[in-house]
Amino acid sequence: MILDRYFARLFLQSFLVIAGIFLSLILLIDLIEQVRRFEGLGLSFGQVFRLTLLNAPAAMSEILPLLMILATIILFVGLARSSELVATRAIGRSGIRALAAPVLVALTIGILAVAMLNPIVAATSERYQRLSDSYRNGGASALSLSGEGLWLRQGSPSGGQSVIHATGFGGEEGVTLYNVTILTFARDGGPVRQVFADSAQLAPRTWILSNAKVWPLVAGINPEANAALHETLEIPTTLTQDRIRDTLSNQDTISIYDLPEVIAALREAGFNTKQHEVWLQVQLARPLFLVSMVLVGAAFTMRHVRFGGTGVAVLTAVLLGFALYFIRNFAQILGENGQIPIILAAWAPPVAALMLTFGLLLHAEDG
Repeated sequence: MILDRYFARLFLQSFLVIAGIFLSLILLIDLIEQVRRFEGLGLSFGQVFRLTLLNAPAAMSEILPLLMILATIILFVGLARSSELVATRAIGRSGIRALAAPVLVALTIGILAVAMLNPIVAATSERYQRLSDSYRNGGASALSLSGEGLWLRQGSPSGGQSVIHATGFGGEEGVTLYNVTILTFARDGGPVRQVFADSAQLAPRTWILSNAKVWPLVAGINPEANAALHETLEIPTTLTQDRIRDTLSNQDTISIYDLPEVIAALREAGFNTKQHEVWLQVQLARPLFLVSMVLVGAAFTMRHVRFGGTGVAVLTAVLLGFALYFIRNFAQILGENGQIPIILAAWAPPVAALMLTFGLLLHAEDG
């Protein structure tokens, strides 16, 4: 038990050191990228650094498998150099038994990544998108689905906001909304106009409304008496077709706790939900995949340095880790396209990785 705690502490220390180094690099690189992206908009350093901090959790979440395999390599190369693995085997404990503590730590980190880091990434990614839109367009754009239909919020260069609600959506040949209600707010937050239309077609930088009725919402004016009918009406917009489709398919801004509800809303609105369903299963399988990364790193580094070839073993472990990561992403794409079942796309890669690496460990185990 004492030995397990010792190995767990060393592994956790290695993981935190590696995570700290990569976090510093990510902040530095992304800060430069944000400065380039928002060049000419007059943002202060504080605003740019805030965007960088909001982007960091998503980047760290993405590279968790790499951090896991590097932490494992550092742990077992260090134990091999100090001959602690030899001493462990000498007291009758096998190398596979010595893996129990690092595997348990990796499993815990994976569960925390799903239960805590995923909601944090969703919140920070959404906040980043809103701030980015606000800095670029003078107002944030947002999209959400509920049982009542599709909701959009868009900004305008004048600083006002518009809230759009539609009970139907068509996206086969461009974005079209049906039974549309648009409520426009002034810069100070007060409503100035309400529009109802049978449909709204998204064109470049404008909504084209059909059979629209416009009510002015100004103090001292009767809205109904001054309402106007338009067979066709154009309203400026900062939204694009790609932005709307990307938002609908962007799972990074959706917490795993909200994902089942979002999938149900998308299905009710007539959207294809395979991408979100695969993403949900991939997140649930994440702890298992992180454990497989630990076994990959251990399979090639649990050997004494006197045998030589440590550099080659480390390189092989890293390359195999990248290969498994690529296979997982490839299976995820196949699942999203409906070419393989969703469960198979999400769970087969980590299970196969576990079986492969465990087989390597059994083959290499000599104690």
